[in-house]
Amino acid sequence: MDTREKILSRDGVRDVIEEHRRAGERIVFANGIFDLLHAGHVRYLQAAKAEGDVLVVGVNSDSSARQLKGEGRPILTERARAALVAALAAVDYVVIFDELDVRDLLSDLRPDVHAKGTDYTADTVPERDVAELLGIRVAIVGDPKQHSTRELLGRVKRLRER
Repeated sequence: MDTREKILSRDGVRDVIEEHRRAGERIVFANGIFDLLHAGHVRYLQAAKAEGDVLVVGVNSDSSARQLKGEGRPILTERARAALVAALAAVDYVVIFDELDVRDLLSDLRPDVHAKGTDYTADTVPERDVAELLGIRVAIVGDPKQHSTRELLGRVKRLRER
């Protein structure tokens, strides 16, 4: 499959999830900005995929990424970030979203599992209220948070200043 075919609209991803659900498959949802993809992102998404059969990844739009990370971010456009995430073997589908969190996406898609990285705990997941209300299991997955896009950008900046 051409990885561009993995990037769907919100309606498109909802429709394809319903097909998988009818086939008895468990749907996992993960999300992030994924600006400058690194090993921590890959491990997070691989661990998320292990929680079910189909992995859908929400990628923040340029607008929401800028609001969350500040001026100068994201480095890559939403389409480029979505393409990189879609190219990973663990990822089945990608959807770009504008909101600052994924409460609305969880309500729309109703996955079986909402996977968050290890920089969260069960108590700090921003969408835990919606997940609980909808019966979506929250799973904290991936390796310890030892990778950071912010740190990577800082290292690149320091190298350029030498």
